[in-house]
Amino acid sequence: MSVLIFANGELEIGEWLRPYLTQATAVIAADGGSRYLQKLNQRPDVVIGDMDSLTDDVGEWLAAGDVRFVRHPTAKDETDLELARLFAAANYPDDILVLAALGGRLDQTLANILLLAHPRLRGRRVAIVSQYERAWLANGRTQINGAVGDTVSLIPFSGSVRVAETSGLLWPLHQEQLVFGSARGISNVLTAVPAEIVVADGRLLCIHTFQRMKDEG
Repeated sequence: MSVLIFANGELEIGEWLRPYLTQATAVIAADGGSRYLQKLNQRPDVVIGDMDSLTDDVGEWLAAGDVRFVRHPTAKDETDLELARLFAAANYPDDILVLAALGGRLDQTLANILLLAHPRLRGRRVAIVSQYERAWLANGRTQINGAVGDTVSLIPFSGSVRVAETSGLLWPLHQEQLVFGSARGISNVLTAVPAEIVVADGRLLCIHTFQRMKDEG
């Protein structure tokens, strides 16, 4: 089970979203992310933010349902998505999956990815999910499930990262340093499922691309 957060980036609406919605403990919209839920005819449990991105029709649709609004002032230090993630972490024990976090403004996209490292989310399982990709931070041991041929990229997130070992990847790593600013960990390939990465020191941004789904889509 997981908590779903809909941000206000880009999102491909389709049936691939239904399993996430049916298995969700709760659905949260970060302000303008509500527009995607309207298209899916799935009202969120909570809408969080300054509400400056809500159009009149979306606002009326939300008001017609049993939706909780957590309002914040426009002049604030946090983004709406940051507030939504912190609300989810404070109120639910489940994994947190963030949709529509990518695309649009580059600064917003980078900030949404960097929020994976928010100190108040440490120890929580948080992932960014799109139709063909999943991204999360790994320290210690992490597994990657998918299909042989999927693409896996390992990007140092907070300084250089020492990888103790990997399994199930075409180009294995063993007691090797991935240097911050280098692209060496990009575009590895799953050769067995599940693959496993063991991080000895530092944090990796793991990005799993479902290549077969993309080819077939």
